[in-house]
Amino acid sequence: MKETVLSGIRPTGNLHLGNYFGAVKNFVRMQDEYNCYFFIADWHSLTTCPKPENIVASTETILAEYLACGLDPEKVTIYMQSDVKEVLELYLYLNMNTYLGELERVTTFKEKARKQPDNVNAGLLTYPTLMAADILIHRALKVPVGKDQEQNMEMARKCARRFNNIYGVDFFPEPQSFYFSKEAVKVPGLDGTGKMGKSEGNCIYLKDDAATVKKKVMKAVTDSGPTAPNSEKPEVIQNLFTLLNIVSRPDTVQYFEEKWNDCSIRYGDLKKQLAADIVSYTEPIRERILEFSSDRSRLQAIAAAGAEKARESARKTISEVRHIIGFRDL
Repeated sequence: MKETVLSGIRPTGNLHLGNYFGAVKNFVRMQDEYNCYFFIADWHSLTTCPKPENIVASTETILAEYLACGLDPEKVTIYMQSDVKEVLELYLYLNMNTYLGELERVTTFKEKARKQPDNVNAGLLTYPTLMAADILIHRALKVPVGKDQEQNMEMARKCARRFNNIYGVDFFPEPQSFYFSKEAVKVPGLDGTGKMGKSEGNCIYLKDDAATVKKKVMKAVTDSGPTAPNSEKPEVIQNLFTLLNIVSRPDTVQYFEEKWNDCSIRYGDLKKQLAADIVSYTEPIRERILEFSSDRSRLQAIAAAGAEKARESARKTISEVRHIIGFRDL
């Protein structure tokens, strides 16, 4: 039997190259090896008070883009968080066994409270228990997360342990963090420092057309060029070569390496080649994004089918949880 893996997908706009190479490609690879549940975390988004139209648009956009990247609804269960009501019941039970002091010490709560001091809501505080409910509802064994989510993962494990201890059962497994390590690629941004990210404004989105990609790449930060043969590349230039290594042919990379090493490199030529190679790489994905996005009924059917599979799993868990606690099963 395949191990169950669960991952939440935040509905926060469009996917970019950093998302794709950092996680999404690995999700696609995992769907043949694991029993995968992928959910779009629309309830979690309420902590920032989005408007109804934004929730609908964001969830449909994310669903279309993940499907376009290769997630196969015949192989994985992909669904909207809000379509699986059983999660809320488990969320309630977990909250009853979680202490205020534990939640207040969570680093992500402190950071979010600092960023939105006028909206420090209960959902922010209990984010870790909702995340735990998302995971435990399917009794998932592994959860692909970033290092910034490790404290929330420890809370999920604590929720599982505490439930088992309180009721004298061995029901919930303790979910383990799953890191892609060598499989994940850190994609640099176009501003010369750091990784590609939405908030940094240094992204190339998978939906960007050729003109947009070229415009962004041509504005990428560079320097005045090498002054000595075979010199070390500064970060702003190494970032461009990192991107080149991701999307270009090896002989193309080798050509520009030689140009760098003999001090004859022309950054304009490098950027034009990089832009063309990014377009070649992302164009098939972009076409599939447009195809899925143009067919709302298809997206809704996929989401509905995924929700039914997710609810089948969730119902079994809640039925057993009710029995363990002492409630009558509905």
